Amino acid sequence: MPPLPPLLGAGRAPTDPSGATARDGSGAFDAALDDVELRTARAALAQGARQSARALLAHTGDDWDRRGHRLTVLADDPRAAGRARDWLAAEPGSADAAALLALALVQRALRGEEEPGRAREACDTAAALAPADPTPWLGRLLLARAHGPEHELLGTFTELRRRHPEHHHAHHLVIARLAERPAGGRAEAHEVYDLAELAAAAAPADSPLAVLPVVAYAERYRVLSAAGLAPADPAASGHWSGPRVRRVLSAAFDWWLEWEHDDHPRRHIDLNHLAFALTRAGRPAEAAALFQRIGSHATPAPWAYAHRDPRAAFLAARTRALGR
Repeated sequence: MPPLPPLLGAGRAPTDPSGATARDGSGAFDAALDDVELRTARAALAQGARQSARALLAHTGDDWDRRGHRLTVLADDPRAAGRARDWLAAEPGSADAAALLALALVQRALRGEEEPGRAREACDTAAALAPADPTPWLGRLLLARAHGPEHELLGTFTELRRRHPEHHHAHHLVIARLAERPAGGRAEAHEVYDLAELAAAAAPADSPLAVLPVVAYAERYRVLSAAGLAPADPAASGHWSGPRVRRVLSAAFDWWLEWEHDDHPRRHIDLNHLAFALTRAGRPAEAAALFQRIGSHATPAPWAYAHRDPRAAFLAARTRALGR
């Protein structure tokens, strides 16, 4: 994958830098989405038993998107840092334990419970133990998204992409940050759209980064909504009706219809973004097909961008699309 072009400008304050995801139709948010093995390992780790997590990560191997997803979810438990320290004490030099500790400290830093510097140091330690693993760099990227200047974000992204050029979570984080740059010129000319389309075009044909241009439109909508510049009525917002966004939505939906690898660990995040965008663009028939595939795996982003209660926004959109 060729490098992205130079990225210039300053970002604003981030929103939801952790990438936390998933809420079913009736329960609490669950970032594990549909990963049953991950849920089992997380529950055992919370009780102080690390063997399930140990086996899970060993089995995950170098499936980097899945490893990043699983470690991020395991690390979000408030007890994860302590569990990881116990694991490291029992197995000094364990790359999995070090990565879990690093991501746990990152999550604590994002919640304001840990100094970001200590979390960065833990990420560096984990990266030294597993130089090919992009996951410690994902931790650094989460911190840079929330606390760092843009040059730190982009430098970290470059290091991560050297290890996994199509890293899904990393691209979402960077697009979210770049969407916060001030707009110039026409509404559809924001640079984040160009960069998302470039990354999607450079990725393999079966990569879920094909949906990244849709994510860029959702993130710009988040920024416009926060600034009071997005009408509550989607029909009144040119953001979802211009020729470029129509082309982007059609291309992403057509790609999804042909996608043969429906096992990506973060695919429900993409499906929610695409369903959200199609709903806002007044394309309920296409959105209905996505809601059927999403099932109970709703995600707060991007539904929170249009409503204070993302669950209520998701359920209302699903009801309209499915006609019930």
